[in-house]
Amino acid sequence: MTPEPEVRVTRYDVSCLPSDDINVHAYTLTVEWRGGDIWAVMDGPFALNADGVKDYEPRPSSRDDEWLATHRFDLDTALKIAKKAAPLMTVNGLPVAGALAMTEARRG
Repeated sequence: MTPEPEVRVTRYDVSCLPSDDINVHAYTLTVEWRGGDIWAVMDGPFALNADGVKDYEPRPSSRDDEWLATHRFDLDTALKIAKKAAPLMTVNGLPVAGALAMTEARRG
């Protein structure tokens, strides 16, 4: 008998740019599952805290309970943090509004 594969969602992408935009990956935060009902809001190697402030995520062996308490959330909270932070992203000095304007200009 062949076992039935388990399918689970382990990551959500949160961005203000359209999914077909060339720059969408740079302006995307991810909400990533960390086991159980624990999620992290990530911008590349940086984890966001409840205020949306980025902090480099240390190696697992270097994360203490205090760090984890400020950078891990239930799913609803993590998605709220990501949705609040996404419009405020800046990449190479260009804020989301500027990236959106460039997208509109390209599409004419």
